[in-house]
Amino acid sequence: MVDLKYLKKISLRSNPIMQKLLATFFLAPNYRIFANVDIQVENIEKIPTDETVIFAMNHTDRFNYWPFQYKLWTMKNLPYTTVWVKGKYYRNYILGKVLDACNLIPVPSMGYLIEEFYKKKIGKRIDKSEYRIVRDMIDGSHEIGAAFQKIASETTGFLKDNFVEYLKSYHETIMDRVAALSKSALFEKNLNLIIFPEGTRSLKLGKGRTGLAQLVLDTGKKVVPVGCSNSDQVYTGSLPVAKSGKIIYRVGDPLSVEDQLKKYRIKERFKLFSRESQDKYKSQFEEVTRIIMESINSLVDEGYR
Repeated sequence: MVDLKYLKKISLRSNPIMQKLLATFFLAPNYRIFANVDIQVENIEKIPTDETVIFAMNHTDRFNYWPFQYKLWTMKNLPYTTVWVKGKYYRNYILGKVLDACNLIPVPSMGYLIEEFYKKKIGKRIDKSEYRIVRDMIDGSHEIGAAFQKIASETTGFLKDNFVEYLKSYHETIMDRVAALSKSALFEKNLNLIIFPEGTRSLKLGKGRTGLAQLVLDTGKKVVPVGCSNSDQVYTGSLPVAKSGKIIYRVGDPLSVEDQLKKYRIKERFKLFSRESQDKYKSQFEEVTRIIMESINSLVDEGYR
């Protein structure tokens, strides 16, 4: 389970050996020998080379950041990258170790924590109906008393002893560590950071979540929008083996709190990913997210909009 203890063990590297090994001995043969993968990065000159940035990319398939990372690696004049990755991918022990070695940052969602704590406490996976009740209670969509009348005794036991409030507090603590790792990547390790603002995979661009906007407004780092098209035609399944094809990445104009996002800049310090900040600065977070998503939308092919 990706918990606080797990996150505290993660140590990002400025020069990740596993990324270089993966690129040299797996991706290069895959893209050049066993398949013919044409990776095009349009407007690549828009990526700043004198500072670290946050890439905001649409997420069409499991691996669409790999060709982008590979292409940037071949240029040799840009920093290595780290990526925000869903916590659920770390359920497989071996895969989790590979992801750690590849310099990635796991981001456990509230949904992931509900599922993991339920399994730990009850001894089985939570079903969809019970999950929906628990999630609605956490989100404030249900009164606790009303919810208790609808759910099984197992779930009732799971929610006793103010466990809903515990989950909320624990998730904030987890996200404190994610924030620390992200800032370390950008300011200490000289790493660019890739974030999928949708938070999940989707062929057509979906609604953006505000985590990326919060990080941009807190750090002042430029966000570089990237539209990815056709990667889903190259990575068609759950295995990380690419088929022949052409992948297009279009780089947009960097967005900065010094110009396009200046109107939404927050001058006082705020706690990243906290309920208090989300309530207080909701409009700023949502507007910055809207601008980022509109930029990505303008960079993808028609079928992905």
